[in-house]
Amino acid sequence: MANKLDQLKTMTTVVADTGDIDAIAQWRPQDATTNPSLLLKAAASDAYSPMLEKAVAMARKQGGSDAEQLTVATDMLAVLAGKEILGLIPGVVSTEVDARLSFDTEATLKRARRLVELYDQQGVDTHRVLIKIASTWEGIRAAEILEQEGIRCNLTLLFSFVQAAACAQAGAFLISPFVGRILDWHLASSGRDSFPATEDPGVLSVARIYNYYKANGFNTVVMGASFRNTGEIEMLAGCDRLTISPALLQELKDDNGTLERKLSPDGATSSDGFGVLDEKRFRWESNEDAMATEKLADGIRRFAADQIELENQVRQLADKAT
Repeated sequence: MANKLDQLKTMTTVVADTGDIDAIAQWRPQDATTNPSLLLKAAASDAYSPMLEKAVAMARKQGGSDAEQLTVATDMLAVLAGKEILGLIPGVVSTEVDARLSFDTEATLKRARRLVELYDQQGVDTHRVLIKIASTWEGIRAAEILEQEGIRCNLTLLFSFVQAAACAQAGAFLISPFVGRILDWHLASSGRDSFPATEDPGVLSVARIYNYYKANGFNTVVMGASFRNTGEIEMLAGCDRLTISPALLQELKDDNGTLERKLSPDGATSSDGFGVLDEKRFRWESNEDAMATEKLADGIRRFAADQIELENQVRQLADKAT
C-alpha cells in the first residue's frame, strides 16, 4: 500500500508551503508557495546568504533613495528565491506583493508588474510565476487587471465565501483559502478544544468553495492552505491543489493507511447562487462574516510585520556592506 502522501498525489497537486530551499529539494513538490513570513524564516539560513548579498548589490546599483533601494532589494530577494525554487520543481512558484499595499489597487499593480519584470530579467519563464495578492476588494480588482495582461495570480488570505465568489468572477487563476486559521478562530470563539475533521470549519469552507466552483464551471483553481493537522488535509483529498508544510508532508509520508478521495468535480453540487458582485455587496457580505473580517485583518498585519522585519535584515546587511 502506498503511503498517504503518494496516494494524495494521485488526486491532488501537492504544493510545498515553505521557502526553505533544502526542504523543497527534499520533498520535490509540483509547485511551491512563499510569503513574507516564510521568506523571513528562510532568510536566516545559509542558503539565502548569497541571495541577500546579490539583492542588496543589485538594489544599490539601481540607485535611488534608501527607501527605494530597500524595496527593490526585498523584491529582488523574493525573485531570487523564487528562481532558485523553480530550479527544483517542475511547476510554478508564488511570490507575494507587499501586504501593506493590500488596500491600494494601483500600488499593487505597480509592484506586481515589477516582480514579473525582475523575474524576466533573471531569465525566468514568467508563466511559471504566480503573483500572490491579499483577497481584499482592491486586491481582487488588481488581480482582474493582471490576469487580463497575462500575469497569473494567487489570491491569498481568503477566509470567506464572498471572497471566493469575487475572485472567481474576476477570473483569478488560483485562490488560497486558509483552513487552519479559520479553525483557530472558531476554537477561540467557541471555547472548544477541537473539532472532528468532518466538522472542521476550515475544511467545510474549502469544500463549499470547491463544489461551488465546479458546479458552476469556474476555472479558478482551489488550493487549500494553512493546515493544522493531517486530518484537515485528508478531508480535502481531491481538491485541485493543497499547499502543505514539510512537517505535515512527513506525517502523510509516514502513514500507510488508505486515503479516500473526498472532493471530485464529477460529484460537485452547490445550492449557492451569487449574481455579479459589486463593491457594496462585497463589503457588506464581508462585514457580516466576523471570522473572515478579523482573520483577513490579522493576516495582513502579520504579513506586513514580517515584511518590515525582513526589510530590517536587508537594511542591516546593506549597512555592513557600506
